[in-house]
Amino acid sequence: MSNPAQVIRPPNTLRMKVGGGFGGIDAGAIAKAEQALQAMSSQFGQWLQDEIVKLDKAQADIRTSGYNAATAEALYFRAHDLKGLGTTYQYPLVTRLAGSLCKMMDDPAKRMAAPLVLLDAHIDAIKAVVRDQIQTDDHPVGKILAETLEARVADHRS
Repeated sequence: MSNPAQVIRPPNTLRMKVGGGFGGIDAGAIAKAEQALQAMSSQFGQWLQDEIVKLDKAQADIRTSGYNAATAEALYFRAHDLKGLGTTYQYPLVTRLAGSLCKMMDDPAKRMAAPLVLLDAHIDAIKAVVRDQIQTDDHPVGKILAETLEARVADHRS
């Protein structure tokens, strides 16, 4: 005795909700986004300075209150924000340096083992490259800073 099987395929409602296939990229939407970023670019310098002020406060809080779970988390969030915003604000070197700092602090269980001198070195490097307008690691100082800090983080993590 054979039992016939029936295959039921549910409708793909996600495809209908997003407007069809996933393969096409709307070049017009990308162009509009790039124009909007260009229009805001005159404010990038101020916005980056605002982020540096927050980073400086996180460093000051560590110096006054000590390196504890709360101050470490605040610093991590500042670094994470800069990692995401640096390139947008035309400072890919800030993204790289903040990424190195994040790498050292990503794991909350190991965050408290981060050497304060290495945390300070990252923070001071970020502030220095913004102050001196060193935007990329094509600059010899920027390259040395990034490579040295990344090497120290790798040593610390191993």
